[in-house]
Amino acid sequence: MRLDTSFVEARLRAPFFTARQRVDAVRLLYVRVVDAAGRAGHGEAVALDVELHVLRDALEACRPVLAESDGTDREQLIGACAQAGPHPAAASAIDMALWDLAGRRAGEPVWRLLGAADAPVVEVNATIAAADPGRASSEAAAARETGFRCVKVKVGLPGDADRVAAVRAAAGPEMAIRLDANGAWSVGEAVSTLHSLEPLGVELCEEPTSGSDGIARVSAGTSIPVALDESASEPGVVDRRVCDAVCLKIARWGGISALVEAASRARAAGYRLYLASMLDGPLGIAAALHAATAARPDLPCGLATLSLFTGRPEVLPARQGRIRVPDGPGLGLGLSDWYE
Repeated sequence: MRLDTSFVEARLRAPFFTARQRVDAVRLLYVRVVDAAGRAGHGEAVALDVELHVLRDALEACRPVLAESDGTDREQLIGACAQAGPHPAAASAIDMALWDLAGRRAGEPVWRLLGAADAPVVEVNATIAAADPGRASSEAAAARETGFRCVKVKVGLPGDADRVAAVRAAAGPEMAIRLDANGAWSVGEAVSTLHSLEPLGVELCEEPTSGSDGIARVSAGTSIPVALDESASEPGVVDRRVCDAVCLKIARWGGISALVEAASRARAAGYRLYLASMLDGPLGIAAALHAATAARPDLPCGLATLSLFTGRPEVLPARQGRIRVPDGPGLGLGLSDWYE
């Protein structure tokens, strides 16, 4: 098989603030694997928390491995690419491209190849990454009006209490509010801050501090449920329950195959599950939606992020807080147009 890659920069409608960074545009590598018959599978690698050259080098390491295969030995190929040293986001791009190719060859959507009986809809949350309370309030009101039942608010920034209070006031009492600190707080800061936010009715807090040991201590010190995100990739953490929930991401886990396997392990350990985006493009979002049919998330998923981009065609829109899993062959039809 031939491997083709191209660079894409997708700008956001407004700055996206987290405790770690401000994001104005997302860099991606668009990936195609092409078989001898000219059929192509599509994937992407997101360079959000990794340098672009690292992803390029990782994908280049996969090129000779792919050249010797016809793509039918997907699991062996991913293992061989992993041994060649790819970053998880690069492995994810290859994995989703191989799933897409398999679906196109079979004339079936990936969710059917994963064993699902039908194409369900996946409940999703809206993401609020505005630093200003007024803008956060406006985004929460818009989310409520368009049918979302859960919003995620980025915290670990100045003025967290005012911003979360503004979101609650705009969202109304029935909206679930999820926090994401991206590991910004110490254990003590996390426990203290979450205690102060308890009256606002918080669904859960994602990654309140860095490291599974610290997250376990925060979980024991607050009545607000706590979820792993970045720390979920620590060896063995999904096999032992340290808090209430775990957030799984396609790009961080290395693709559909690895995410579904991690979800099975996490569920056996007693975690509640949900999936989320790393500001993925539509191929990454579609891959997560297909994976959700096998992972069976318990909570709304953070996959309604394509609307944060500007100047791109509308694909995989959220309707009434839900996104329908694509039912075309492979990952779905028309997704690659977004990268042009």
